[in-house]
Parts: sequence; C-alpha cells; structure tokens
Amino acid sequence: MSLTPNHEPITTLTAASATRSNVARLSAVAAPHVAALALMLHTETDFGARLGFLLAWGILNGFWLVLLRRPAVSGALALTMVVVLVLLSQLKHAVVQMTANFVDVMLIDHDSAAFLFTIFPNLKLSVLVAAAVVVPLMGLLWWADPFRIARLPALAGKLACLAALTLYSLNWRDEAWRGYYDDGYLSKFARSGVTAVSDFLANGFMESDATADRKLAAFVPDSCHPAGRRPNIVLIHDESSFDIRSAEGVKVPAGYGSHFKSFDGKARQFMAESNGGPSWFTEYNVLAGLSSRSFGRFAYFVTRIASGRVERGLPLALRNCGYDTVSLYPAHGAFMNARSFQTTVGVDRFLDARDLGAKGVEPDGFFYDAALDLMQQRKPGKPLFMFVYLAANHFPWETTFRPDLTPSWRAPGNLPAIDEYLRRQAMSAADYQRFLANLKKRFGDQPFLIVRYGDHQPEFSPHILDPKLDEAGIGQKLESYDPRYYATYYAVDAVNFAPRQSEVVMDRIDAAYLPLVTLEAAGIPLDPSFAEQKDIMLRCKGVFYACGDGAEARRFNRMLIDAELIRGL
Repeated sequence: MSLTPNHEPITTLTAASATRSNVARLSAVAAPHVAALALMLHTETDFGARLGFLLAWGILNGFWLVLLRRPAVSGALALTMVVVLVLLSQLKHAVVQMTANFVDVMLIDHDSAAFLFTIFPNLKLSVLVAAAVVVPLMGLLWWADPFRIARLPALAGKLACLAALTLYSLNWRDEAWRGYYDDGYLSKFARSGVTAVSDFLANGFMESDATADRKLAAFVPDSCHPAGRRPNIVLIHDESSFDIRSAEGVKVPAGYGSHFKSFDGKARQFMAESNGGPSWFTEYNVLAGLSSRSFGRFAYFVTRIASGRVERGLPLALRNCGYDTVSLYPAHGAFMNARSFQTTVGVDRFLDARDLGAKGVEPDGFFYDAALDLMQQRKPGKPLFMFVYLAANHFPWETTFRPDLTPSWRAPGNLPAIDEYLRRQAMSAADYQRFLANLKKRFGDQPFLIVRYGDHQPEFSPHILDPKLDEAGIGQKLESYDPRYYATYYAVDAVNFAPRQSEVVMDRIDAAYLPLVTLEAAGIPLDPSFAEQKDIMLRCKGVFYACGDGAEARRFNRMLIDAELIRGL
C-alpha cells in the first residue's frame, strides 16, 4: 500500500503561521500607541493636559509617517522621542525644579550641554547604550513592517493636530507656574512650543518700544572721577532670605531681624522678581540692572538669553571707573550660562564651585573666607568689586544642613522645615558678622561698602503667607506679582567708609535698581544709562517694570538697544 499525501495539515499550518505573522505585525504597529497611552495616563493629570498629549502624539506620528510611510517605525520613533523628552524633563526638574520647555530647544548652547554632562557624568554612556539598542530595533521594524501609509493623509492628519494644538494653546494658555510641577511633560512642552513661537514672533525675546523719544548721551571713556576715596564694594547674594515675621504665627528666636538692617538701623524692602527658586532672575536684576519681566514667557531663560547680548550693568560701570571685578559662584559656571552672562556684564574674573574647591553645598563662611583670601592676593592700588553668591540657605529644608555649626541651637517650635530655615538664617547672620570683623582686622583702614539682598523668598513662603489658599490660588497670586510674595530685604553696610546719602536709597525698591543704589551709596559718578535710570526710579518711586504697566521698561530697553548696549534682542 502506498500513502496518499495529505495536503490539508500543511495548508492549515501555513494559514496559522500567516495569522501569527499578521498579528505580530499589527502588534508592532499598535504597541507604541498602547505604550504612549499608558505614559499619558501616568504623566498627564487632567483633561487639558491629556488633550495636549494626544495632539502632540498625532503631530509626531504624522511627521514620521510623511517621511517614512511605515506606521510601526513611525510609532516607535515617536515613542522614543516622547520617552527621551520625559526623561530629560525629569532630569531638568531634579536639577532646577522646572520641567522641559520648548525654549530649551530654541536656546541650545555649548554651556548648557557642558553643564548637563558635568553633573551627570554617566549621561554620555547612557546615550551611547540607548543608541546601540534603539538603532538596530528601528532597523528590524523597518524590515518587518509591511504596511504603507499614503503621505497626503498623513500630512493632513499632522496639520489637523497642529492646528488644533495651536488653537488650544493660544486660547487656553498654560499657566507659567505649572512648569514647576513634576508632571505633564509632553503636553507642557508642546503647548510651550506654540506660545514661545507666538511670543517670539510678536516681541522677540525681550519687550522694547519700536522707537525711543530720545537717545542716551554717549559714554565718554575715562570720565569717571569720583570725589574722595573709592570704596571696595562687596555685593552679597543672600540665598532665599526674607523676614519671615511677615507671615503670621511663625515663632522666631530672640534677636531675629537685626540681620535685615542697614548701617543706619533701617530695614528696607527689596522687591524680587521670582519666588521660591530661580535665583538667576535676581542675578540678572542686580548685575545688569534690568528687569527679567521684560522677557515675558522667556524670563526663566533670562541669563542664557542675555549672555553675549546685554553689555550693560553694575560690573561694567565699576570697571569703567577703574575697579577690578570678581565673582564667587557656588555652582558650576555653565549653570544657566552664569559664567557667560556675568562676563558679558563686566565680571573680569569668574570663579565657580570647582575653581573655589567647594565640595557640594558649603556654608556661607566658606565663600566669605574665599573672598577675604582673594582680597589679600590682589595687587594694591585698584579698588575691588566682588560679587559673593551664597547658597547655604537653599532648599530643601527637610534635611539638617551642617548641624555641627550650630551646637547651641534651639528650635523655636514651628514646622521642622521652617525651624531648619530659621537655623540656617542664624548661621548666615553669624557668618556675616565674622566676615565684617575680618574685614576690619585684616585690611586696616581700607574702605568697604557692603550691599546685601535676599534673592527671593523660600518656596514654602506662599503657604505660610496664605495658608488657606490652594495651589491654583497661590499660582494666581504669583502671576499677579502680589508684593507679599516677592518682598525680601536689602541692606547697606560699611567698614571705614561713610555711605553717601542719596534719594535712591529708598525704603522699598525693585530689584533692578540695586546697582543704582550701590553706585550712589559708593559715590561713583553715573554713566548715561544709569543717570537715565535714576530719573525713572525717582519718577516711579522705586518701581521699575510695573511703572506704567511696563512702558518705562520698554522705553528704556529701546534706548539701550539704540546705544548698542543691548544687541540681538
């Protein structure tokens, strides 16, 4: 007998194999979308954020489909981009407490990349490993994907999603304060892309009038001839410091408040332009003598934008009067382009944490001692301007920083974070008094003018100023610049020097006027730009950006542009 071949099992096997193959291919197409859906539900917290995510997802997929036509590869590439964005956004939030913004892409530069790879030394290896995994996977999907999508429908879908995202973002603008929340990474990035491009096309990076009513007088070199001795000037950035007694019910230690007083016994208010985090806003104010608010939605990036563009400020004015200019910075010099910005506004010698030998966060005394040593090393005969940037009172206050420095400290009995904040303020005050004593001891009769300021209130201040408000209510007060949320202090002290009396040393000033106060108190003649700003200050009674709802600042910015003290903005 012979067996008759039976073809039925072979046919069934072939069909089953084909079915499994089709399922696998469809799964490859569907998998990125399922993963994106799961990511959306995990990272986007409300309907508006999820709508922004879906529209951005549609744009990314449409982009790759127009280029490649393969849905599996397009979905995988879109998912890769979203995952990378989420990881980078989480990384940024861990460092500067703010998620990724489209402006980060607009301002990509060498300093920012150098800073990122410096603080995360394994990042390069991680990027290489990820590329080694992703590139072959994309090649496999390219080879296995049998589906093709026509380019015209893909382009139509992409443009429809882009139009919807644009309308949504412009009509329901995302509140700026939401950028400080560690969520909504893709939706906030996508919506910021629409608003950033829109604002840039309307005003550029910085607000200014189209024309000015007059021009600044020309600066005459070697025209600075102050009467009397020029004092050495020390400008001290007192991290997160304000008089906490402005919040009801906070218990403070005995003698609290003396640190906020000037040589004449007066306590004066300093109106910062940030609350709770971005010290570089105030860094821009006190060095450039200008307002970060002129940059609108770009204010968060103010020092990065100003680098190489804003060539006006306190260090430049003092350098033109024969001063050496030095800055002591407690972080990496590439952070927010600090080194580049400060050298643009006139700092000759910039020393960052690495230059100073700092090991992590250091107490204020570390920077005061470094300042004293540098003062002794310099050549005699030239006055010195030194910017001393402190960091010991930086968040978080949930951990105890250097308890060995305050062995006799007794907590007043507030919430632990507030008591830790008060302990660090006490450390700062004690270190400052030692600094003053050392100036007198080590430098004989040399004259010194010391100007101090609180760069912003701590991040918890809104919750103790208005404990009954929710996050949305606090966000609205921050956006409306409620003065209670922005008031810190400034103080003028002196060693072997009598600060000059001036009408600009007001009881309350906006941060941008501190350079003018410093120049006047030191008796330094004003250059044409600061003479013009003095007229604004007196006319507006210490208010800068808010005077005339921004009109004075816009006019002044145009005058600086026309004088080529601001370029490219």
